[in-house]
Amino acid sequence: MLRVGLTGGIASGKSAVGEMFVKLGARLIQSDAVAHSLMEPGQGVYEEVVRRFGREILNHDGRINRSRLAEAAFGRAGKLPRVQELNAIVHPAVIEHENQWMQEIEARDPNAIAIVEAALILEAGAAGRFDRLIVVTCHPDQRVQRFAQRLGISEEAARAEVSRRMAAQMPDEEKIKAADFVIDNSGSLDATGRQVEHVFNSLQEIPGKLLS
Repeated sequence: MLRVGLTGGIASGKSAVGEMFVKLGARLIQSDAVAHSLMEPGQGVYEEVVRRFGREILNHDGRINRSRLAEAAFGRAGKLPRVQELNAIVHPAVIEHENQWMQEIEARDPNAIAIVEAALILEAGAAGRFDRLIVVTCHPDQRVQRFAQRLGISEEAARAEVSRRMAAQMPDEEKIKAADFVIDNSGSLDATGRQVEHVFNSLQEIPGKLLS
């Protein structure tokens, strides 16, 4: 089985690219979705995050408010960022879940292309878990526009938030140096789709899916 990491900066379009790979036949798991499930009430990760960051990050129903947690993790005025502290809690549990998922996929389909979509593969030093690494990029202005649309906020607010979060991520230029494949998501969806198809075909051509 081929293990593939799919990464890129905030609002680069990783999820859209991941969905394109699925339509071509790849298997996909999203680290963000895994993290969401692990931060549900009753989970060990949830308990530790609340213990470290305080109950002020919770909604009235006891669930974690992602925006409040992001403010606490990425830094507020007069306070230092705590994103590394948050990652130290969440990442090990997410990686364990993903590894189990890949083992299950391989047991069912030894010839599968299993893709893990995650924003911080390189920042977490986790690239070695994968046989190939795909990096998704886009123009900085598009990143801001997409983030604004996703959250329903102004572009000015989005630009400030994107800048704050990008400060905790590796620059695209560095990610590209580490990539086996780069997909530029700055153009149309059709243009991105053609790049995805080309990369998928290249992945399929890897001899024996590295099983030899």
